[in-house]
Amino acid sequence: MSRVKQTLYNLLKGKFLVDEDAKKNWGFIIFLTALALLMISSSHQIDRKVQKIATLNKEKKQLYSQFVATRSDLMKLKMESSISKRLADNGLYISQTPPQKIKVRITQ
Repeated sequence: MSRVKQTLYNLLKGKFLVDEDAKKNWGFIIFLTALALLMISSSHQIDRKVQKIATLNKEKKQLYSQFVATRSDLMKLKMESSISKRLADNGLYISQTPPQKIKVRITQ
């Protein structure tokens, strides 16, 4: 058999896992496995954070639209016509004569 064929055959049989230098190979395999698990874990964490950001952005838009609606309602309630209408329900009306300024003179 040629050398390349023999190397490929030994690789497929897994001889590199039972040879004298197998300890070094096993260490490298365990390192690669740990690295792969770390990558998978970090990928899942990133996915969770992206989903949370999307959820928070959606909630932010809803809260902003609620804020705008509430501010609009407040501005309507603060209008003079709205206030006078609510006061009329209680029997209070806006005076037809404007207020007069009272001046006090102090003499010495």
